[in-house]
Amino acid sequence: MYQLRASILAIGLAFAGGSTAVANDSAAELSIGGLHFARTPNVEMRSEDLRISLDRVSVRYEFVNTSTAPVTLTVAFPLPDIDLAEGESVSFPSNDPLNFVDFATKVDGAAIKFNVDQRAFIGDKEVTSQLRELKVPLLPLGTQQFRPGELPAATRTRMASDGLLIPAGSDERGRALYSAGWIVKTAVYREQVFPPGKGVVVEHTYRPSVGASPDTILRKTLRQNKAMAKEVERYRKDYCVSEEFLQELDKLAGSLRDGGAMVQERRVSYILKTGANWAGPIKSFHLSIDRGGHLVSYCPGKLAAGAAKQALEVTATDFTPERDIKVLFVGKF
Repeated sequence: MYQLRASILAIGLAFAGGSTAVANDSAAELSIGGLHFARTPNVEMRSEDLRISLDRVSVRYEFVNTSTAPVTLTVAFPLPDIDLAEGESVSFPSNDPLNFVDFATKVDGAAIKFNVDQRAFIGDKEVTSQLRELKVPLLPLGTQQFRPGELPAATRTRMASDGLLIPAGSDERGRALYSAGWIVKTAVYREQVFPPGKGVVVEHTYRPSVGASPDTILRKTLRQNKAMAKEVERYRKDYCVSEEFLQELDKLAGSLRDGGAMVQERRVSYILKTGANWAGPIKSFHLSIDRGGHLVSYCPGKLAAGAAKQALEVTATDFTPERDIKVLFVGKF
């Protein structure tokens, strides 16, 4: 995984303040997934087969145009917004600044090309042209690095006045430091024709952006710390952490005082709610999560009605997703 350097993003996500912070080397995951498009009454999603693992996310859709005429839609796959001003250490699967998740797509089994639209914003104001004029990369990844300290003083002053640079303290010599202040928005898109009455199979694969922590806040000694209470509660809500899960974790981790095992966590997010934009519900939905030998917890939502809670493989019919999927993996990595 690639991370933005400290000159752009300050490294460090702490679970709580004070000496009990356990995630100074954490990497934040990016929420990815789901086709994005204008709502259409004529094209329905007959099936969606979603498979999630720490190494790969794949999804297979089958669409049918229920009208009597071809329907042409611009179908977009939005990559996550990257806020360079947030000060998070974000996990990138690839160092390609345009396709930082190694996204690939097929239609009816044939690989197809797609377009990439990438822009930069400060709030609602687009600043893409300003950055290109200054020859500053929109997303500093791979060979496209951005070091504000190497810019001419006049350029730094101009960028700071425009909100493109944010003061970030000073170095050991007292020289002013800056971080980037814009948000990068990226979308993969293409035109797709849906013939009347004929199924169209669309397949996507990409490498997920995996959030990582060198420990887990759910370890017994940490989750019982009052300073961690709010963060532990957030985990319970976001991942529907059960008492059974915690019991299994305690068995796995043991007691650190007794030489217990070090366990870590990984997090994967998938945007599922955009599946509700097609005509009617998803006729057949299948979810499979590869645990890879780790403990897994997620919120199944409506999926729980037709399967055991948090089952790693579930199928639902006439399914309308009402929430996105966040999957927590805990174990030895």
